[in-house]
Amino acid sequence: MADIDVRLIEDPGDMVAVEELQRVVWPGGETEIVPVHMLRAITNNGGVLLGVYDADLLVGFVFGFPGLDEKSVDARPKHASHLAAIHPDYRDLGLGFELKRAQWQIVRSQGLDHIIWTYDPLESRNANLNISKLGAVCNTYIPEYYGEMHDGLNVGMPSDRFKVDWWVNTRRVEQRLNVQQRNSLSLDQFTSSGALVINPAVKNDNDILEPGNYSPPHPDFPTSLLLVEIPSNFQTLKELSADIALAWRLQTRDIFGSLFASGYIVTDFIFEHGDRPRSFYVLSYGEAQF
Repeated sequence: MADIDVRLIEDPGDMVAVEELQRVVWPGGETEIVPVHMLRAITNNGGVLLGVYDADLLVGFVFGFPGLDEKSVDARPKHASHLAAIHPDYRDLGLGFELKRAQWQIVRSQGLDHIIWTYDPLESRNANLNISKLGAVCNTYIPEYYGEMHDGLNVGMPSDRFKVDWWVNTRRVEQRLNVQQRNSLSLDQFTSSGALVINPAVKNDNDILEPGNYSPPHPDFPTSLLLVEIPSNFQTLKELSADIALAWRLQTRDIFGSLFASGYIVTDFIFEHGDRPRSFYVLSYGEAQF
């Protein structure tokens, strides 16, 4: 890891590697690739493209551009982080965190305090980075955000997405980006403090975790902390059973849509390691904890 560093990418020649890395991370979806000419045009007009390199080899990148929160005369500026990718051989080394921290620094220097992006809420690796490590929050669920997709990661599954908010000047985010990372709380610590798992998974006869029965909180007495379980490896689950993967998608679509409408917000994420990893979103009621 001695030769790993993060660099700003501005030269069109260097952007060719970004285009190629997209093909590795999202195979089979040529129509979803952002080409060099678009990368060049956007970065020449306020966009930010950062790469992480192993010596001179590009092994990851993050790409975004300035935008507006809404279509109105008093719309608030923001940075829309559109793509983030790490080569499969370099995952779980903390490189995504380093890229996002570099993005945070540059966007703040541009005078913006709000970064947004979307991701598949059933991808636990992304959830752990975005929510737990970076301190983003979410109360927006968008069914079929991209419509039908054809790349290897998304084909055959509704393209539902979380839209997360990263308030870059908040104490919450600054603490999460500190060099000394916080110790994440365990499932037992959350449940012992009163948090409720509202859809605990159940193991079927083939040893696959299926979505359990959903027990919504009583609308008149909202519980301050709720836990929503998701698969710990959604891509593997899709290979084992597309039907069970779709069941997870549809159940969590209903759960998050209902909870967000009731005032809950995603504020943390739990990833339980072990022989059978399990993953849970933590939702707080109202503006508590963020």
